[in-house]
Amino acid sequence: MPYPVAHVLFFVFCISSVAVYAVIRSIFYRELSFKDLPPLLLLLFVGSICTLFPDIMAVYNLIVNGNLGHCWIGPIPTHSIIFSTSAILFGMFVGYAAYRNFGKAIYLGLFAEAAFLTHLLLDDVGEGGCEYLYPLYNGKLSIFSLIDSGFQENGLFHYLIRSFVSVFFVCFVIMMVLFALNHLGFEFKYKPEK
Repeated sequence: MPYPVAHVLFFVFCISSVAVYAVIRSIFYRELSFKDLPPLLLLLFVGSICTLFPDIMAVYNLIVNGNLGHCWIGPIPTHSIIFSTSAILFGMFVGYAAYRNFGKAIYLGLFAEAAFLTHLLLDDVGEGGCEYLYPLYNGKLSIFSLIDSGFQENGLFHYLIRSFVSVFFVCFVIMMVLFALNHLGFEFKYKPEK
């Protein structure tokens, strides 16, 4: 299991690189003022909290039971897509409280969901799988083990499908972040005159 610092750094610098780029560019060109800091801090807060949501039971178990058990909250595994709805709801709640705009709240919820999913991806790499599909499938699945299958033992078609699914999942999380950041004011712009 990667440590919390690794989860937050992975989300901020790998997945939210558009926001990091926009902030660094704005600082470099002196376009950033103190009134621009609250939305940036809000993104950092929501992303950091939601990327750590799957390990919320580790804090509880450490305080109450003295161990780091962290994979279940009642009958629901915390490292599943069904539990990720807690991140969407949290992001939407914070977004609505901050902006008083339902549209921006939805985008902040989407951003929070992507933060949550980066935790699952990083744990998948470190531990070899998560309970992504609970309750449809109760076992651990590994997105990244799909990449490691060869086409000689499975056939070319299965090899291509497995490769596509694993890479598509990572791409999907990145596209969620880019879509949400675009609607929250962070964007790359295409300029055909260049």
